Amino acid sequence: MKARSQELVEKSVSAMVSAIEVYNKPDFKYREETFSILAINAWELLLKAKWLKDNGNKVRMLYVTEKKLRPNGKPYKHAKVKMTGAGNPLTHSLDYLAKRMAEKKTLADAAHKNIIALCEIRDSSVHFYNKSGVFAVRLQEVGSASVRNYAKAAQSWFDIDFSQYNFYLMPLAFVNPQQPGDAIILSKEEKNVATFISSLEAAGDPEADYAVSVNVELKFLKSKADDAIKVQVTNDPSAPKVQLTEEHLKDKYPLNYAALTKACSARYFDFKQNQKYHDLRKPLKSDKRYCHVKKLDPDNPKSAKQAWFSNAVFNVLDKHYTVKG
Repeated sequence: MKARSQELVEKSVSAMVSAIEVYNKPDFKYREETFSILAINAWELLLKAKWLKDNGNKVRMLYVTEKKLRPNGKPYKHAKVKMTGAGNPLTHSLDYLAKRMAEKKTLADAAHKNIIALCEIRDSSVHFYNKSGVFAVRLQEVGSASVRNYAKAAQSWFDIDFSQYNFYLMPLAFVNPQQPGDAIILSKEEKNVATFISSLEAAGDPEADYAVSVNVELKFLKSKADDAIKVQVTNDPSAPKVQLTEEHLKDKYPLNYAALTKACSARYFDFKQNQKYHDLRKPLKSDKRYCHVKKLDPDNPKSAKQAWFSNAVFNVLDKHYTVKG
């Protein structure tokens, strides 16, 4: 029989996958609003699963309690579980759990602020409506960070493997192309939400594992692979502008062997540059998610090669070493 926390995790992942699938549909008129609702549902279930796991899977730990008085006016010795209108136990909200877990350092501060920003977008959509296309951009920035934060937390807390999913939001250039002359006019309510999100972003650490929001860019890299997507260079000024450069590889794979080893020494209590480290690192070199092997002289077929690693390697190494608090 599955633990309650595990059941919640599975429901949570289904909610986030549904949010991403809806968002990535090429023609969906309620894209941002639906994504924010489902993504928040996914986060709430994930935090409840973690809360249960950390409290011995005692479901009562999720219930809201309140002090009640006896008929004689004296309080009961123990708090009573608060009930919904249907007579079911009322569970703690996402806001309550995120705040408590952030206080306990279980949930990263940036992830907490990202959830707050996502909730603001959801509330703006559900309780009123959004008119401006700028919300599509802000939602993608906040939503992309939320998906990344979610995957990081779920993997860290429950060892969830997301390799079977396309766990990303398609760039707006694909799902929601904007016309060049589109004007951006914000209502008062939209300005308030945009300002609030910006205030959350201001305190963020760009080097942290979690983020309040991320910039989303569409880039193409030069490739000689047979199955690479083909593009055509044109002088048409109205065509979308795409920057073609191999330098972008440095952004995705910033760590050479020396930099990776130094980062591991700073990240883990029990790290040693020994055979265990080499055995863990070696298979990652053949996986494009973690490593790009580059020829020092691209024009020389016998050129020496150098491996460059992405920050995603820490998702693997974290399972084998103890991360410093």
